[in-house]
Formats: sequence, C-alpha cells, structure tokens
Amino acid sequence: MPYNLQTKDEIDKLMKTRHEKIVRTLLDKDTSAIFDDPLENDMVLNMGPQHPATHGVLRCLLRLDGEIILKCVPELGYLHRGYEKLAENCTYHEFIPHTDRLDYLSPFSNNVAIALAIDNALGIEAPPRAQWIRTLVAELARISSHLMAMGTTCMDVGALTLLLWTFT
Repeated sequence: MPYNLQTKDEIDKLMKTRHEKIVRTLLDKDTSAIFDDPLENDMVLNMGPQHPATHGVLRCLLRLDGEIILKCVPELGYLHRGYEKLAENCTYHEFIPHTDRLDYLSPFSNNVAIALAIDNALGIEAPPRAQWIRTLVAELARISSHLMAMGTTCMDVGALTLLLWTFT
C-alpha cells in the first residue's frame, strides 16, 4: 500500500503504528517485562541487514530461548546506514549516486525514490516521458531483485545452479 505522506505528524503516526505491529507480533500479547533471572527469560535480538545470511535489506527481529528461535518477525526493506546524515551536506544532484549504494539488489529503484522525493518536496511534476522511464527502470530493478532473491535462496539450500542461471 503506497503512502504519500505530507506532514511530519503523518510520518510519525505511520512509524508508531508500524513499530506497535512489530512488537505486538513479536511478543504475542505477552508484554511482561519482569526479569528475575536474565538467563531464564527470552532474548530479543536484531539480525541484519548487515548479517551475511540476510541478502540485501532484510532485517529479522528474533525472540530466542537460548539457541532456539521462538518467533521471527522479518522486516523487508530495512535500510539504516547513516546516509541521511551524509545527505545533509550534499546537493540533490550530489546525493543521487549515493542512493545506488543503499541496496545492491535494486539501485535504480532507490534513484527513482529520491527523484520522486525531490519532486514532491519542490512541488513539481516530472514530464510523462520521465515518468515512463522511471517506471521502466524501477520494474527492471524489481525483476533483477527477484532473480537475485530466487538465486540466493536456492544457493542457501544447496542448489547453486539456479543462482548461476539467474545471471546469464
């Protein structure tokens, strides 16, 4: 469901709702936080997006009992690498190449996203030809991302051939 958020209040409300859903799903309505002995209670752990087993931008919020995973909440599209701070000292044109490096699976989608954000902030609309090109580039990046996801998933379970076929 695409969001076109205009105000900081709308963004804060969406982020709060999202956070509440993640916590509710993870805890299954068991919200007790009294710990008599930390070793006898579940542990909540962040895994990713920098973990080698999470290809691209996957973050998993895990609830563990020792080494046993009791609950996992996957969060796709998680990006946080300090680029917001870097962007504060760049012009719009200088920052666009940095968006390529946010997600190695779909760099063009990030370029389209920053271009749309800039258009939205300035209150301008791109010409129809540019909108078509942006859509085409985003769709090609989506297909590439799906091929990479399918190939790496198969590689993780032992089928290396499919990973090789996704790049030919």
